[in-house]
Amino acid sequence: MSLKVMVVVGNPKPASRTRKVAELLVAKLLTPGAYELEVIDLADHTDEIFAWPSEKMAAMNAAVAESDLVVFASPTYKATYTGLLKAFLDRYPANGLAGVTAIPLHTGADFVHAMGPTFTLSPLLVELGATVPGRGFYLSLSQMDKLEEVVDTAVAEYTANLAGLAKVHAATTTPAHV
Repeated sequence: MSLKVMVVVGNPKPASRTRKVAELLVAKLLTPGAYELEVIDLADHTDEIFAWPSEKMAAMNAAVAESDLVVFASPTYKATYTGLLKAFLDRYPANGLAGVTAIPLHTGADFVHAMGPTFTLSPLLVELGATVPGRGFYLSLSQMDKLEEVVDTAVAEYTANLAGLAKVHAATTTPAHV
C-alpha cells in the first residue's frame, strides 16, 4: 500500500525555494516508490482562496485531510507563516486533519525565527487534529548551499520520532480505526 503524501506550500510566489525544500524533505524521508506525492502550491489558487463556498478549495482540503503525511510549508512572514497558508487551514473544522501526520516547515532569511514552525504552525496543526512528529523544520536561506545536509539532519530526527511512535502503536491494546 502506497502512502498518500501532500506538500501544501503557502508561499505567495509560485515554484518557490520553500516548495523545493519541502519536496526534498519528502524525497529524503520516504522510500522511493512507497508513496504518491501531490503538491498544492497555494500561489496558484489565490483567485479562490477566499471564495466561500468553493468546490475547488473544498476538493483540495479534502485531499489533504485524506493524506497520510502532509508537509505544510511557508516562508516566515512577520515571525509566523503566511496568510495564504492560514486562509487554507481556516477552511478546516476542529479535528479536520485527524489521522494526518503533519510536518510544519518554514524558510526564513536568518535564524531569528528558527522556532517559528514549532511555536506558531505546529500548534495550529495539532488544534486541527494532526499528529506532529517532532519539532518543525526551519531552513535559513543562508543554508541553501548545504541544503542536503540540513535536510538529512531533519530526516534523521523525524525517522527516529516516527519509529518511536510506531513502537508505541505496536504496543497499544486498541487497534487504530484508520
